[in-house]
This record gives sequence, structure tokens and C-alpha cells, in this order.
Amino acid sequence: MEPTVFTRIVRGEIPAAKVYEDEHTIAFMDAGQVNPGHVIVATKKQVETILDLDDALAAALFATAVRVARAVDAAFKPEGITVLQANKPAGWQTVPHVHLHVLPRHANDGVGLTWPRKNPPLEELRALAAKIRVA
Repeated sequence: MEPTVFTRIVRGEIPAAKVYEDEHTIAFMDAGQVNPGHVIVATKKQVETILDLDDALAAALFATAVRVARAVDAAFKPEGITVLQANKPAGWQTVPHVHLHVLPRHANDGVGLTWPRKNPPLEELRALAAKIRVA
């Protein structure tokens, strides 16, 4: 597997503005800075998607995200925080290395997310839930 840009940051091959680092995770400023304080939280181990994480690494990743979100909130006092995690290109993942965006938010900051609601009937929702339970 080719090293991702995040793996290269972990290795120190690419400079980054680090926010936090521990045995399993790293947090650094997103070079794109949608809003000031926008942080990427990634696993140090190169794992492509959330589907590939074991429970311990998933717990470490989300624990770091919570820690970083609290620090971003204290440092920037945003009106809100969006934590975004995307998987595979159709799910908006642009770097094939599992990560979360911790994004401070403000009213009218230009960040958007289209979420076209389908509103299926309850019986259809129950059938979908059963399919997930079986899996």
C-alpha cells in the first residue's frame, strides 16, 4: 500500500502543525482551514476506512477527537463544532487513511451539507433495521 499524505506526516516526511499526538493517533491543523481551528485527527497506523478499524483503534481515534474538540471549543469559542468522518470516494473520503475533521462552526460560515430526506414509512425502517441486525 502506497503511504498516504497522513502516513508521511506521521513519519515526519511532510511538515505539519501538530496539535496532539499519542501512541495511536495524531491531530494536526488541516492545511485547507475551512474555519480557523480546523483539525484533522487520524490514526498513526495507515488504515483506509472506519470499516477497517479494530475496536481499540476506533476507541483511541474517537477519544482523541473528543479531546481535540474540547480544546478547539476552549481556544476558538465557536458557535458549534462539526465532527465529520467520511469513507470511500462516494462517501466523500479524499485521503484513503481513516481520519476525522474537527471543524469549528459559525453561523453563515459557508459550510454546507446536502441531506435529502426520504422519510420512508415505519415498516420500511423496521425492515432496514432487521437487515442491519442480521449482518
